[in-house]
Amino acid sequence: MRAFYAVIWSVIWPFFNLVHPVRCAGRENLPAGAAVVCGNHTAMSDPFFLVFAAGLKNQMRVMAKAELMRMPVIGWLLKMAGVFGVDRGKADVGAIKTAMKYLKSGEKILLFPEGTRVKNGLDKDGHESEAKTGAAMLAMRTGVPLVPVYIPEKKNWFRFTTVVVGEAYYPQAPSGEKRATAEDYRAVAADLMERVSALGGVGA
Repeated sequence: MRAFYAVIWSVIWPFFNLVHPVRCAGRENLPAGAAVVCGNHTAMSDPFFLVFAAGLKNQMRVMAKAELMRMPVIGWLLKMAGVFGVDRGKADVGAIKTAMKYLKSGEKILLFPEGTRVKNGLDKDGHESEAKTGAAMLAMRTGVPLVPVYIPEKKNWFRFTTVVVGEAYYPQAPSGEKRATAEDYRAVAADLMERVSALGGVGA
């Protein structure tokens, strides 16, 4: 994966950097090892902005919607670059197990907790958005940190867009129970998105 990731990077980055140059505020907050990296999601290009802002050194396994992985050629390229699919709208046990395997082996996972593109608190279908609990569950079950990241909704053409990486932290179950409850996961997920949103004024 690492070798192919580097190849894909070297092909796409020069063109992307030409039209959408990216700079990163807080890259030092990315841990050296495993972490669940989570950002807000307003555009299809967000994964590119985040991955390129993080730098080639901080390679990530990106969780993407399963439909992309089923596309001819594109799906194969994504898989070879370390991307793995998740069926949205249902409990995808296979995707969860895959993500946990990567985290336990010391890799970083990139996902968007809201599950879809969200603007002004509404998803692309006009429904009120709520952060899903997958990121919270993965971090708490594997003992790795969460890393909040803010990606500006407005991406600049031919001028720098600043992606902001917040401090990594280890989420705790608000209930104090040894085993987190569904309510704990929801509370951690909501807190995570508040941390992401709070980064919006940094590096502007």
